[in-house]
Amino acid sequence: MTRERTDDELFRAEGIKLAFGPKLVQQGLDFSIRRGSIFAVMGPSGCGKSTVLKAMVGLLRPAAGIILVDGEDYWAASGARRTEIGRRFGIVFQNGALWSSMTVAENVALPLQMFTELNRDASAALVRLKLAWVGLAHAADVMPSELSGGMRKRAGLARALALDPDVLFLDEPSAGLDPIASKRLDDLIVELRDGLGATVVMVSHELPSLLDICDDGIFLDTETKTAIAHGAPRDLKEISDHPTVQAFMQRERAGEKESAHVQG
Repeated sequence: MTRERTDDELFRAEGIKLAFGPKLVQQGLDFSIRRGSIFAVMGPSGCGKSTVLKAMVGLLRPAAGIILVDGEDYWAASGARRTEIGRRFGIVFQNGALWSSMTVAENVALPLQMFTELNRDASAALVRLKLAWVGLAHAADVMPSELSGGMRKRAGLARALALDPDVLFLDEPSAGLDPIASKRLDDLIVELRDGLGATVVMVSHELPSLLDICDDGIFLDTETKTAIAHGAPRDLKEISDHPTVQAFMQRERAGEKESAHVQG
């Protein structure tokens, strides 16, 4: 039996177990995501963050447990209904996943062509709007290979926004970016959340991004293969007494000490 759902709860996972055959990835995952929040899936490399994301967006069926979207059991629904629910999701994978043979505008237009009956002019107008939202209005006719890493991330974000999703799922959005580009992307994510009213679920191990923009989350452990902490990253950094969480959250502080020692 599921727990009572609150009005601001958009997403809930209960007793989720993820595995590939006999290989256990994560187990006993229980968490909820508030509407309009920026929710972080945190943890060290190899803990299963991206696998959890795949289960949340419907790309991987859990070995056990349920996933509720607005109170509806996603995996108990028919295939057609799951497709309908999935249209509420916008997904940006780590590498942007842009088609190299298409221009940026053509990439962004693809979901509109696949899932709407908009004519060419209406589709083109929407593409221009989405690209303007992410600061790429000037790059509509550019090929992905001509973009910087940060611009490719933003192009992927524009495509994820094409169908006006309720939830944006971002897989390591800041990975591979320099600090300036990463900060610009973080600011853009917050602006889109505030401007569109979307909920954001972000898989990341980038500490500055987690501390700056995420207001809730779970911390996945590699050893126990479950979530060992829940809460806003900045709160976990200050109050968690779990050694694994502290080691992860205090990396920046340790780096500063090491740098000071070397300079001294």
